[in-house]
Amino acid sequence: MKSDILSRFVGGKYIKPAAAAPFPDVVNCEAASPPEKKGNILTPTLEAEPSSDDEVPPTISGEGVKTVEAIVLVWTRKELYVAYACIFLVFFVNSLQQQMANNLLPYVMSDFSSHSLIPVMRIVSQILSGVLKLPIAQLINIWGRPQGLIIMTSLITIGLILIAVCNNVQIYAAAQCFYWVGFNGIGFVLDVFIADTSNLRNRALAFAFSTAPYIATAWAGPKAADSFYKNSTWRSYSGERQRTHYKRVALVPLHRFRWNVFPPPSHDPQVLTLQVVGILLVSAGFALFLLPFSLAGYQTDKWAAASTITMLALGIALLVIFGLYEKYLSPHSFIPFHLITGRTIIGACGVTAVSFASFYLWDSYYISYLQVVHQLSITNAGYVFNIFSIGCSFWALIVAAVIRYTGRVKPLALYFGAPLNLLGVGLMIHFRQPAHHIGYVIMCQIFIAFASGSLVICHEMAAMAAVKHADVAAILAVLRLSSAVGGAIGSSMTGAIWTNTLPDALEAALPESEKAHAEEIYGSLKKQLDFEWGSEARMAVVQAYGVTQKRMTIASTAVVVLMFVCIIVWKDYRVKDMRKSKGMLF
Repeated sequence: MKSDILSRFVGGKYIKPAAAAPFPDVVNCEAASPPEKKGNILTPTLEAEPSSDDEVPPTISGEGVKTVEAIVLVWTRKELYVAYACIFLVFFVNSLQQQMANNLLPYVMSDFSSHSLIPVMRIVSQILSGVLKLPIAQLINIWGRPQGLIIMTSLITIGLILIAVCNNVQIYAAAQCFYWVGFNGIGFVLDVFIADTSNLRNRALAFAFSTAPYIATAWAGPKAADSFYKNSTWRSYSGERQRTHYKRVALVPLHRFRWNVFPPPSHDPQVLTLQVVGILLVSAGFALFLLPFSLAGYQTDKWAAASTITMLALGIALLVIFGLYEKYLSPHSFIPFHLITGRTIIGACGVTAVSFASFYLWDSYYISYLQVVHQLSITNAGYVFNIFSIGCSFWALIVAAVIRYTGRVKPLALYFGAPLNLLGVGLMIHFRQPAHHIGYVIMCQIFIAFASGSLVICHEMAAMAAVKHADVAAILAVLRLSSAVGGAIGSSMTGAIWTNTLPDALEAALPESEKAHAEEIYGSLKKQLDFEWGSEARMAVVQAYGVTQKRMTIASTAVVVLMFVCIIVWKDYRVKDMRKSKGMLF
């Protein structure tokens, strides 16, 4: 959820550390530094480049990077804490909105008789928001972090307005694109700001701190969504999100309290290099390639339909054209290939892509499953659904503390995160069935949550340890692109399984009196829930869900296995030995 370059998976000599370590490829930064530079030790990374926390600034940096490097030299610790408090509040509002949106989405789509199109909606918005991370990274490096935050805030506002006034699924899909580009863009800009203002040793704690609001909003969001559904409409919920969103905008000046000390950056001609052509080619290519997996089930001839074959062919052709354009025609590369040829970066991108693909395979219809199969209300289904967010956010704090103490990320990911993730997803094959108590489903959720809390922190830390500070925004953008592509692949696989399994299973199980309404039942969660529990029609729906969920969890488990290969190729950096940047940092 952004993707793999299968080269340079080997390399990196073992450097004997000062103290014995059980892992053979640990990079001890101080031991590896040249003796003649004892006064200014540089952390060895890919191709002997300095790390993100070197004291030597990059030779060429955009105005946005220079400004933030200057700010950390002059601000006080109190101002640092105020900035982090504002960031916490923004993440709190974002997470509350996300919780309500996730719980109401099945009902929004059911209003348009398009419950089965949930993965399709996600594919387009995921690809677009992921691809746009790279030009956003370039923009905030050239122009500035707060300017990027304001632009993302404007996009999310446009999306909320469109959601509130839309009257068909097409406009709702467009609104989702605006909303998720802005939503994910805000999180991305703030993550870059956290990386700018934190020491690499403490950065895992800073990132874990930014996800802490989910522990609280995971309880408030489902209840708020249930209240909107019962007492109002999802359109009025969108209007309330706008009012809440404007309160978040008020936090932007607080975030900028030090930026006005410096003159605004001049309009750099590099801004014109933002690759519109590259964005269009790669976005359209991925969308056209992945959408047929979800839409083929709606065609009379399924995979033999001309529209399905055309979309697949065009998607592949556009991706090939994008590669050729980047190689031979583009004056400025859209994707920073010079950053993503190292084995650690490739492995980190692989981990995030695999994680998101696996996640969306079992998550996409999870809310619907809990309500249909386990008879949970919107509130209670939201609580169970949010066990992942709560556990992931809580466990990330513990993992961050362990990283700060040990300075190691690879062992945590390889020997704890990946095996626990495989265990949790694998157990769902057996337990996510109508015959099993929901307690077993919750157990699997907890395993996956703790595993993901470890993996998210570890792959980001591994990637940032491998690049210079000026490249942190770009590398975080590449990771977000990888997660978007992985998520889109997972959503497309989910859509393919759903559209090719549930309709047939439903029609086969429904009583004769309801077979004529099979398509209507398939397209509406409300219709599925209208059947009384224990009735022949309701139990037919439950049975069809069980068949579909089993296939989804099997596919998710198969994808998770790839994670081990991706982690093995990382270098094992000792982040606590890396020298920090100058200035007041967290």
